[in-house]
Amino acid sequence: MREIVVSEFTTLDGVMEAPGGEPSHPHTNWVSEHGTPEFFEFKYREVVEAGGLLLGRTTYESFVGAWPQREGEFAERMTALPKYVATSRPQELTWNARPLVGEVVDAVTELKKGDGGPLLVNGSATLVRTLLAAGLVDELRLQVFPVAIGGGLRFWPEDRSKVSLHLADVTRYGDVLVQTYRA
Repeated sequence: MREIVVSEFTTLDGVMEAPGGEPSHPHTNWVSEHGTPEFFEFKYREVVEAGGLLLGRTTYESFVGAWPQREGEFAERMTALPKYVATSRPQELTWNARPLVGEVVDAVTELKKGDGGPLLVNGSATLVRTLLAAGLVDELRLQVFPVAIGGGLRFWPEDRSKVSLHLADVTRYGDVLVQTYRA
């Protein structure tokens, strides 16, 4: 059985939007100034260990606009991984991607039953909220960056649902704190 591993960049004030240079936020690219070689090695290990990427449509579109043009081992691995995308526009998928068919929770439940390495989720706020609510997330890795940007898309929904997790590990890479939680 495959695991779902959610790996998210977040600011101190809980914003996950525009970490890498996306034009959607006035304080975009808040990750790059805090990256260290050790942190980037951690991110590379995540994709090496993954059996596929599970993405929401918006994150998929951002990734497909950036990763295929990059070079190096990290980019090659990102391109090689199969991608499963929660989308209502399946005809637009390229880059080794296929749409989830049917209801998202049912489709992901079926993916989890398959063989292979973990399914890695990056970004994809709406998808992650759905997966957390359905109890499908096995591991949550929050990479907390020492910056507050005042507003933007947040990782956690604004409702009063409770999600209980257990702290499994804390690792520091320079100024970035990686908190790993297990379901």
